Amino acid sequence: MSTLPPDDAASGAADANQLVAERREKLAALRRRGVAFPNDFKPRHHAADLHHRHGQVPNDELEPQALAVSVAGRMMLKRVMGKACFATLQDVTGRIQLYVTQDEVGPDLLADFKHWDLGDIVGCEGLLFRTRTGELSIRATTVRLLTKSLRPLPDKFHGMTDQEQKYRQRYVDLMMDEAARARFVARSKAIASIRSHMVEHGFLEVETPMLHPIPGGANAKPFVTHHNALDQSMYLRIAPELYLKRLLVGGFERVFEINRSFRNEGISVRHNPEFTMMEFYAAYWTHHDLMDFTEGLLRQAARAATGSASLHYAGRPVHLDQPFARLTVRDALVAHAGLSAAEAADAALIHARLKALGEEPPAHWSLAELQFGLFEAVVEAQLWQPTFIIDYPVEVSPLARASDADPSVTERFELFVTGREMANGFSELNDAEDQAARFLAQAQAKEAGDEEAMHYDADFIRALEYGMPPAGGCGVGIDRLVMLLTDSPSIRDVLLFPALKREA
Repeated sequence: MSTLPPDDAASGAADANQLVAERREKLAALRRRGVAFPNDFKPRHHAADLHHRHGQVPNDELEPQALAVSVAGRMMLKRVMGKACFATLQDVTGRIQLYVTQDEVGPDLLADFKHWDLGDIVGCEGLLFRTRTGELSIRATTVRLLTKSLRPLPDKFHGMTDQEQKYRQRYVDLMMDEAARARFVARSKAIASIRSHMVEHGFLEVETPMLHPIPGGANAKPFVTHHNALDQSMYLRIAPELYLKRLLVGGFERVFEINRSFRNEGISVRHNPEFTMMEFYAAYWTHHDLMDFTEGLLRQAARAATGSASLHYAGRPVHLDQPFARLTVRDALVAHAGLSAAEAADAALIHARLKALGEEPPAHWSLAELQFGLFEAVVEAQLWQPTFIIDYPVEVSPLARASDADPSVTERFELFVTGREMANGFSELNDAEDQAARFLAQAQAKEAGDEEAMHYDADFIRALEYGMPPAGGCGVGIDRLVMLLTDSPSIRDVLLFPALKREA
């Protein structure tokens, strides 16, 4: 949405339309002369590599070498000076300056070049040199217009100032904002590091369905569609968990999937309807093994993406390079909610605390559920440094294995960093009868009106009845991880094309 007053916005739109019309006339002239969009120019060099290799070489050494280079990219700046022009070309790696003169390219090509516009994609061949101001440049021997841009770039000094426009027109945001490009390069490096780390540790990368006949693997509201040929409802995946565990049953002992999942829920700085997770499962691992592995995985991803596991987020340090804390839900209440050990075990007191906070805990909640409720209300947002929270109540962990020492809690953890959940894992429930009972409880909750409760998945129960080895599994939120690694306040900043309301 525009931030300009109505009159200014209308005037700006009229100016833009005029500029587009002028550019369309230039394109029409190009079409009359021949091929308007050639595809036979092959750049051999990139800007960043040229700066890296030759950026510090003095011109009296550089120019005599007559280093021939060819580059291509978008023209971001142009300065016309009679029989010469300077231009700045931007490719995927950075920017480099072109020097286009009548003596080198001839009067006709120079005249054409003067009429090219900012945003045009240009190819250039020439020789490297340094200008009198010391800037590494290319003395063009030829320049070619490869793509005519019909829309003007945003103002070079201000760029795109409307945040929603940056999300909606990410292609322009990437042109204009170096920091935006860097965020998505970091994202790619982090994901590549995660994939490499998993493979190095013996995990098999797999692909499981995104269209499910029964939604499962998480408590969430699914997107519903209909498959015409099968004449049945289908659900976009809310999690790959149940399919990945079927593979453990089948004999694959370590599997992972970097997956897109979909949840028909709210949009916020932390939530997008579609998001990326990495889920992995390992036979004969406990939740302790998972925590050790996840800690190393995230530390490596940070180093790959940023060069360091010592980060800053929102102006505060975050130490992925140090051992992650591990606290039970009850211990977290003592450490961060001001409760004594005895108070943290007092159901009536916790119930009263929740009511004082404006919460209305159900009368049937167990002590473990009350502790978890107070944890969510008071503690979660305080967990800035990486902290594993363990011993979650059975009631909120329908797929996790109950603790042998205390059957009211599960062998489950969630990892919190900067007050946000970053990962969720547990020792997997492999008791088919126990799992069936929990599914039934979830189905009853759904019938009672809980839209996020799980369906009863008979095929998954059948798979468990064949026998699944003891195992651990974990899901890591890739988008939230990238938010941390790039110091981004919103999930939209790290998604190339976040979900937005359709333009009017």
